[in-house]
Amino acid sequence: MVTILVTGSNGQLGNEIQRLAPELDDMNFVFTDVDTLDICNKEALEQFGSRYSLDFIINCAAYTAVDKAEDDVELCYAINRDAVRNIGEVAASVGCKVIHVSTDYVFSGKTYHPYVEDMQTAPETVYGKSKAEGEEELLRVCLDAIILRTSWLYSSFGNNFVKTMIRLGKEKDTISVVYDQIGTPTYAADLAVAIVHIVKETIRDENYFRTGTYHFSNEGVCSWYDFAIAIHRLAGIKCNVQPIESSAYPAKAPRPFYSVLNKTKFKNTFHIPITHWEESLGQCIIRLQTV
Repeated sequence: MVTILVTGSNGQLGNEIQRLAPELDDMNFVFTDVDTLDICNKEALEQFGSRYSLDFIINCAAYTAVDKAEDDVELCYAINRDAVRNIGEVAASVGCKVIHVSTDYVFSGKTYHPYVEDMQTAPETVYGKSKAEGEEELLRVCLDAIILRTSWLYSSFGNNFVKTMIRLGKEKDTISVVYDQIGTPTYAADLAVAIVHIVKETIRDENYFRTGTYHFSNEGVCSWYDFAIAIHRLAGIKCNVQPIESSAYPAKAPRPFYSVLNKTKFKNTFHIPITHWEESLGQCIIRLQTV
């Protein structure tokens, strides 16, 4: 039986992997978060690696408070860069594989065609810069790693745009949402299924684990405004959603205007079907309405 360490397991993606774990009899998951494993502490990671004889590390941990990161620079880099290097070094020393989750924020968001993996990164925020440097550090110290960049992540777990729009739609008659930022929502449950599939197939055939950087989001493209409209429609909420420009909603950290990720490399390599964002959104809302 293989042993898989999952960091950041209390987050959206980590919780989705936890939902899948009971059905996976051939995998021994060790779920951790900052209260049980400080990935910024390399010695603690080394102890975990030797104690559990790890085969995989799935790194879901990240500093994701984009605006707060502009002031909280040291902690952001400690988690998104230094801790990722720690994971890579420990994985290399014990001979285990790493799947690390990254973000569309490594790009500038100013190039208006879908981003492919080998395009030059050009982050414009502390968060994006820390994630880009984390990618570089991981690939520098660990040869057996997969990086999965994703975008606009949401889930029935944690705090996210979907939950916020449902709450605001019930509380207010009118809300305003930006229409000039374009991307693709990603249901964390779909990303979790993809990650677990990669692990499962690698157990059967080690050659399935093709190292490198890949993009994963749901299929399709929309604006945050379109996303909000779809959320309310699928949740049965009557609310007047007004489109506004980003300039009318100032934020400390600039948001990418265009962050659509090209997934061709992922699909051609792993042959995992990807669902359209609106279909996955419907699945998430059904889950939210039944819990």
